[in-house]
Amino acid sequence: MYRTTITLPGDLVEQLMAEVNAKSKTEAVIKAVKDEIRTQKKKKIMSMAGKMEFSSTARELRHKDRRIG
Repeated sequence: MYRTTITLPGDLVEQLMAEVNAKSKTEAVIKAVKDEIRTQKKKKIMSMAGKMEFSSTARELRHKDRRIG
């Protein structure tokens, strides 16, 4: 875990704490960072829509293990 000092506008931190229902500033910032990471990952996945080609059907992918038999 990293320990760092940052300067943020107090009203922004208070608004964030209320919005994410956090009990501390640390908890609020952690929630905000995790949410941003999740949002960016989702954008990357969405940008791949229609760009991947599968040779198997969804059913085959779910129910068939090609390593067996």
